[in-house]
Amino acid sequence: MSVDLPTEPFDHADHAKHAAHSEDPLLIRVSATIAILAVAAATVGSFETIETANAISEKNQAVIEQNEANDNWNLYQAKSIKKNMYEIAAITNPDRKEEFDKQARRYESEQDEPSNEAKKFAKQSKKSLENSAAHETRHHHLTIAVTVLHVSIAIATISIIMPKTMRWRHAPWFASMALGAFGAIIAVAAYAR
Repeated sequence: MSVDLPTEPFDHADHAKHAAHSEDPLLIRVSATIAILAVAAATVGSFETIETANAISEKNQAVIEQNEANDNWNLYQAKSIKKNMYEIAAITNPDRKEEFDKQARRYESEQDEPSNEAKKFAKQSKKSLENSAAHETRHHHLTIAVTVLHVSIAIATISIIMPKTMRWRHAPWFASMALGAFGAIIAVAAYAR
């Protein structure tokens, strides 16, 4: 049984060596353009991934903060129920009215802290959701930008495979540079908001 070794990397190396010796200035310019566009696409793709992670992280934070708000509202309600029970007990048991009124006032005074905490955590949760939405919006813009950059790379390669004798051989290269610039503008605009 024979083992076939992959030859694709060697084929690419042969093509690159051939391109270097072809003395075609357009081929060198297009190759450099493709390299620059590829770096830009990789960079924008990394920012896209970071924005996705930040969106998820902010949403998780919003859930945690909302849980804290709920816990504090539950504590507030428990203290309110106890206060109401002591108020009812004071009315129904006049001989222990003073004792029950004291307990009712105690629970009433303890309601402020959980109420304030619940409002604080609810406000933080809302802010985290807003931050998450902003990260998601940037993610969507960056997705479009990286797609445009990848398309510009594909269009640039058309210039390489076109015969030297073709009259409009430079057109795909120019189009790829215009698309690359457009993709870069979309990426920058994602952070300009």
